Amino acid sequence: MRQAIAESADASSKTIGFTVWRARQILAERAGEEAMDVPTQRKLYRLFAKLAVGSHTTGSARTRRSVALRPPGPFGEAPAGAPGEVMQIDSTPLDVLVRLDDGIAEKVELTALVDIATRSITAAVLRPTTKAADASVLLARSVTPETMRPGWPEALRMSRSVLPHRRLLTLDERLEHAAARPVIVPETIVCDHGKAFISHNFRASCRYLGINLQPAHKATPTDKGTIEKTLASVATLFAQFAAGYTGRSADRRGQHLQDGPLWSLPELQELLDEWVIAVWQVRPHDALRDPDSPGRAFTPNEKYAALLSSCGYVPLPLSGEDYIELLPERWQAINSYGIRIKHRTYDGRELNPLRRQHSGVTEKKGLWEIHHDPYDVTRVWVRDRRAGRWITVYWKHLHRVGVPFGEMAWDRAVQQVPDGTEAQIADAAAALLQRAHAGPSQNAEAAGKRSRRDRRIAARTRAAPTSSQIPDPPTIEETGSEPADDTLAPVIPLGLFDPLEDPWRRP
Repeated sequence: MRQAIAESADASSKTIGFTVWRARQILAERAGEEAMDVPTQRKLYRLFAKLAVGSHTTGSARTRRSVALRPPGPFGEAPAGAPGEVMQIDSTPLDVLVRLDDGIAEKVELTALVDIATRSITAAVLRPTTKAADASVLLARSVTPETMRPGWPEALRMSRSVLPHRRLLTLDERLEHAAARPVIVPETIVCDHGKAFISHNFRASCRYLGINLQPAHKATPTDKGTIEKTLASVATLFAQFAAGYTGRSADRRGQHLQDGPLWSLPELQELLDEWVIAVWQVRPHDALRDPDSPGRAFTPNEKYAALLSSCGYVPLPLSGEDYIELLPERWQAINSYGIRIKHRTYDGRELNPLRRQHSGVTEKKGLWEIHHDPYDVTRVWVRDRRAGRWITVYWKHLHRVGVPFGEMAWDRAVQQVPDGTEAQIADAAAALLQRAHAGPSQNAEAAGKRSRRDRRIAARTRAAPTSSQIPDPPTIEETGSEPADDTLAPVIPLGLFDPLEDPWRRP
């Protein structure tokens, strides 16, 4: 019977009768042809009731798998005595529908970073789909103060909170207009084996910031139980109060949610950021109890203020080049036509000294390090190790598309024009975004030509704006380069308007 119960851990949920039947089969296989006295059906059911306690054999398959993956020993946790010593990161679908462009209602993913010592949510972002670049953005937001935004009450300022604002302001001038959210630099981050967290980009971002990345055991959520519980608390304390809440499962979901009032993705992100500061950071946490006063539960801000006096604070300012460092990288050659990425050509005058040249990185066979933003295909950055700078290179057909867009829209345009040229694919992407911007068509025939996938891709693309932290390309004075064109077009001035002149007279 124990073997039959253990076999059902990864299988679909079945009834008690199947488990009893499987126990009889196992007994027959062991006994062979020997006759054995099998207990009655009633006794086997009573035996199952005793052995299956807490295993959810006939209940939820998801709960049963979670129980089976728990370690057999007592639970433990890595001690953390300072902010940032141990942090955990994870992502999960947020149980809230948002209204994307073109009227598409869809769920988004929440990615958050929580500190173990203070239980502070240092960063939380919402995206249609979590990418490695989004995980790197969490690192940048964790080490950067949260600036007060228009419409937020003055009570959310750091100067009005229990955080030692005056002492911190002497060390970091960025905290003058900061909100009451701790600024924590991670030392160790525990993550699962999701693609966004074990990607080369996220590992490179952690190495650049001096962070030790510690992947958890596979299929072992108990290795990062704090972030798992935190994300569940966000659903309980925040998501259910938002319009469009769907519940955690299909049997808890209401009807016609997509037809009701829904928040847009930027608006929901704004509400989440305000909720973290106004509710989570000032809410007493049961895990933040001091041994000297076990009857009192401290808030994350209070715990951070108490630990800061013993561990100190070291600001980590990030410049525009630091944000470029956190973007995904790839290694390619710089040819005579420039750089080609997914049928897109990037070229510029500043690449002339680098064309068909060795980058000096022998480990990469002389290829050049290129960083790109998956939410903005209009430009890439090339690292020039000889000059110690980044070169901004623009897309060759940038003039064909008037708004920035990501790789998701580009991949969809490639599917629509599989054998097309780069210019044709650019026109297809521009048409896709233009149709999304125009909104639902009143003409049924025109609306029928637009597939739901096209509307979904366009809406998700426009819902993930590019980062405003990435700097503009350097000016000519900074780089010493010249304009791309050697010759200028002749300037033809317009004549003065004479109201007394005969307009029909030919010159």
